[in-house]
Amino acid sequence: MENNSPDCIVIGYNETPFAEYEQLIRKYGEDSETYQDLRFSFVDTEHGKLNYIDLFNHVVGRGSESERFREFKSGDIPSLASCYLINYLGRHGFSGANINLFQYEKEQLATYLAGNPLAVAITTTFYVLNEPVIEMVRFIREQNPTVKIIVGGPLIANHHNRFPAEMFLFTLGEIGADIYVVESQGEQALGQVLTALRDGGDLAQVPNIVYYDGDQPKQTACLPENNDLDQNYLDWGHFSGVPLGATLQARTARSCAFKCAFCAYPMRAGALTLASLETIEKELDSAVAAGAKNLVFIDDTFNVPLPRFKDICRLMIRKKYNLNWFSYFRCSNADELAIDLMAEAGCKGVFLGIESGSPTILKGMNKAAKIDQYRKGIQRLRANGIVTFGSFITGFPGETQETIRETIDFIRETEVDYYRMQMWYCEPGTPIYNEREKYKIKGEAFNWEHATMDSKEAMASIEAAFLEITESQWLPQWSFDFWILPYFLGRGLDLDLFKELMEGANALLRLEIAGVELEEKQDTQELILALMEEQVKAWDMDLMKQVIA
Repeated sequence: MENNSPDCIVIGYNETPFAEYEQLIRKYGEDSETYQDLRFSFVDTEHGKLNYIDLFNHVVGRGSESERFREFKSGDIPSLASCYLINYLGRHGFSGANINLFQYEKEQLATYLAGNPLAVAITTTFYVLNEPVIEMVRFIREQNPTVKIIVGGPLIANHHNRFPAEMFLFTLGEIGADIYVVESQGEQALGQVLTALRDGGDLAQVPNIVYYDGDQPKQTACLPENNDLDQNYLDWGHFSGVPLGATLQARTARSCAFKCAFCAYPMRAGALTLASLETIEKELDSAVAAGAKNLVFIDDTFNVPLPRFKDICRLMIRKKYNLNWFSYFRCSNADELAIDLMAEAGCKGVFLGIESGSPTILKGMNKAAKIDQYRKGIQRLRANGIVTFGSFITGFPGETQETIRETIDFIRETEVDYYRMQMWYCEPGTPIYNEREKYKIKGEAFNWEHATMDSKEAMASIEAAFLEITESQWLPQWSFDFWILPYFLGRGLDLDLFKELMEGANALLRLEIAGVELEEKQDTQELILALMEEQVKAWDMDLMKQVIA
């Protein structure tokens, strides 16, 4: 078979169609905490079970006559992991192509596979289950049985950290790929694998992988990578001629400077590593040249260290990028000048990992933050017109109804624009997991108990809080999350309309969580949907008047 395809096809994301995913999670039982968690991401209407992206498609599609509003898609901005890998490979002599959304780009993938590429690389940034990867592997095999399939990223790293060696290899066998990268970074390993495949080299000499010798899995030596962020910055000019859209992502650092008790990421990612200001300038220059209007900084601690963050803001002000940007933000590591600078630099919204409104729980989480810092930070952010989203964890060891009440009161008092309360996820490898005996922790994942609470009580508390809190709008996680704001902004919806539609969406969800009787629920649903459509029509007409004027 002639090779007229790029050397490596990189697949960014496979979001299982919601109907299939809902059925999969329902197998755990509708009363299970796993399914109850999903319940906060969709509404059950006479038009079907609609997650929030489908709900927006429904009301905007019926309310707007503009051709600009083709179907909204979750994840419909260039995958940063894919683009970074393609950029990295390009610097090392390999051509690459991106399949951003597997479900929507199967035809293009099939065309690439017909050209017999050297390999297909599958990233796994957003997966907690194997099923999305298994589906892609099967499709690739059907189109091209001989192409090598390489899988790497957090899903594989998590399996490696969680399972004993035999179980780990068995789990990989279920996925069905040819080669697995077992390293938190992994770009060097991918490059070396491609070199071996191209030149007939020995995969046994490539560190940080699992490969197959016949039917037998072989794992090579572990050799931690430490890839230089300055040497490997993402040059968006590499994708000249490729439509990227108005919203891009950026990374200026790797890992996290903090050691929260519920999070294993800093241990997997290593020490905090920072790109230089010069590198950041080059990457932002290339993003603007590529047509970016909105930018999402994915750094876990973007404003750490604080002097560097201020310098980044000053850079964006000096260069007059005029980007609308969004980021994670730590109120405990900021001052008034920093917030004023970020507003002047174009910041439109921040993700605040507040986690709890209780000082007791924050101390147990090792959050290194005080409640007053959050209060003052939120007030200053809002005064500067920056949208705030507060993320909270419910049920962490030590949690009680009293500490949950403190969190609810904090949300209602500060009136963050958006919020979400998620049940604590009992994850092996986190610092708190290693203190199971101290806190009498039993179980894991979404099914647990400890000395002061169990998972069912935590989930019931989230439901009660959702029904009580009306000062802030709930923002679901599945196929939505906070990063949907810059996506919608790039697609032409403004943030005011977004908030109005979220009020309607959450009114629909409130009917579900409250258990309103079916007939009454359907009547109320139609009224809310009609109101949402009218909001879109009024905004659409006003927009058209502005265009004509």
